[in-house]
Parts: sequence; C-alpha cells; structure tokens
Amino acid sequence: MSISESYPPAFRCVINDGDPQGTAKVEPVLLHDKEIDIPVIDLERLDKEILTEACREWGIFRLENHGVPLELMSRLQEISESLLSLPFENKRELFAAVKSPLSYFWGTPALNRSGDALKRGTQASNVTMVEGFNVPLSSLSKLPASTSCGDDDAAAQHSQLESFRVLMEEYGRHITRIAVTLFEAIAQTLNLELSGDKRSEYLSESTGLIRVYRYPEAAGEALGMEVHTDSSVISILKEDETGGLEIMKNEEWFRVKPVANTLIVNLGDMMQAISDDKYKSVEHRVKKKDMKKERHSVCYFVFPQRDCVIKSSNYKPFTYSEFEAQVQADVQSLGTKIGLPRFTPKSPLYV
Repeated sequence: MSISESYPPAFRCVINDGDPQGTAKVEPVLLHDKEIDIPVIDLERLDKEILTEACREWGIFRLENHGVPLELMSRLQEISESLLSLPFENKRELFAAVKSPLSYFWGTPALNRSGDALKRGTQASNVTMVEGFNVPLSSLSKLPASTSCGDDDAAAQHSQLESFRVLMEEYGRHITRIAVTLFEAIAQTLNLELSGDKRSEYLSESTGLIRVYRYPEAAGEALGMEVHTDSSVISILKEDETGGLEIMKNEEWFRVKPVANTLIVNLGDMMQAISDDKYKSVEHRVKKKDMKKERHSVCYFVFPQRDCVIKSSNYKPFTYSEFEAQVQADVQSLGTKIGLPRFTPKSPLYV
C-alpha cells in the first residue's frame, strides 16, 4: 500500500503537488516567526512563582519530571501511528463497525463533543491538514472487545484497537493526575478557595478526552491547525520531534521547539475566565513548511462540568454548556470560533 492511500483523498494532491487545488488554507504570518524557549515547570518541585509567571505572561509552559513512564509514551505513539497508517477507508469503517465511542476525523479540528466534525459555515470548503482519533476517556471501557470474526486483516486491526484502548486507559490515568495537580497549584496561585466539590466542578475529570493527531508530510507550506485558543481548562500535549507548534506572543509568532520526554501544557479559555483574565488562554497553531516527515501528537483536554457556572468580573455568568453551544454555533455559521468575547457585556458581540 502506498502511504498516500492512508490519507484522506483531499490530502493527496497537497502531499504530492503542493496543493494545486488550493484546498489547504494558509494563515498569514503577522511577523517573521522564530524559535522561542517557553517556561519550564518541574512537576516534582513545583515552584509557584515560576508557575504564576508562566500562566500570567505566557499561558503555556513545558513540563518535566511529569511521571509518565517513557515506555508508555513510546508504545502509545507506536500504536497510534500504526492505526493512523491504515488505509483511509479502513479507518473510517473500523470505529463505525464496532459502534465505538472513539471516532475518526480528518480535514478539520473543529469537532463536537462526540468527536464528529462540524460543518464550517463560509469556510466549509477549506481543509486543514490534520486527521486523528477522538478518545473520550470515560467511555473507553465501553469499547467492544475484539472478536475472531472476519478476515485476518480485520482481526489484526481490532486487536490493535484493543491494545490502543489499554494504553489509552493507562496514559489517561497519568495525564489526569497531572491535570488535577496543576489545576490545584494554579488555583493556589490565584488564592481561589476551592472545596473538593467546587474543584471537581471547575475541572471535571469525567470530561477528559484525548485527541491523537497526524499531520501528513507536505510539499510547500500547509496549515495543520489554524489559529485558535482551546476551550478547555487545561490542555496537555505530547508531541514527537518534528515540530510545527507555534504560539502568539506580543503580536508575533514563535516556533516552540520540541524537547524529548517533556509535555507541553497550555491554559484554555475556561482558565482565563476563572482567573478573571489574570492568566491567558494562549493563541496557537500548527504550521508545516516543507515538512519531509509526518507530525504526530497526542493532546489531552479537560473541561468544567457542563452545568458549572463560570463567574467572572469580566464576563457575564455562563455555564460551560452555554459556552460550548455558542462556540459550535459560531463555527457552523461563521466558520470560526469567537469564544470568550461572546460573553463580554461591553463587546458588540454580546448576545
């Protein structure tokens, strides 16, 4: 099988010919991008002053000594790459056939809670160069066990899927532990007095989901992930050595260089609202320029409970469910997320 057969058809002309059909939209660069070193947080020796500055000035930091076994991360990357390298039609059929809570997406990172791609208003014809799997951690136990039915290839694929589930469950336990530890430390830097119930409302472990991404190699320049902020409380990224992540700081784009055996943590919109805008939800994107190899990454997102009311002096009170619904409505009608400005009373976008 040619590697191009594993990609969605809309990707293949970009990979081979540098996007002659104009299907891959490229964001304009505000200024010349260059590499930057983001703050580093040691999870074993959490320094609250460094954490505060990272959240206030950056909204993103690198995490070392995180406690996730390196062998687990290596095995997870290996099985993820193997599943994503299956033929395109096989990937589409694999999850549908077993009625899996997992889902396969491609061409857009704009998904609903179930992992289905949202139709994107005026930008519906644009395709971003990303595909992957959406994995709701709380539903992994509902993944049907593999059976011996079908041909050898189908049996092997279902066996791979079962291995993927087991690894995801283990990785999910580690990454959830990290998210809870960081959130509690960040809340302390904000002097938030959170009871156990309130903490679980603001950071609901049951909402945790993981998305496994593959960005194909491409001729020329192609957009892997458009400029956006995350809607989460916290997002935790494990990436390979390829690079491509860029962040916005002081109206300039900077490339974040990959560092082996570390994780990247960024704050989402909910953390910005909870902090009364003291901390920032960082704008970021994935941009690929003449990349000779694929980029693989795994990102964990965690959110408040859907009925949790977010109160802030800078925004009208809203539940996470209301925020999520507004984001999806904007993506479907306008083609892009607006996010927190929708909930600013003084904004003309206030509804």
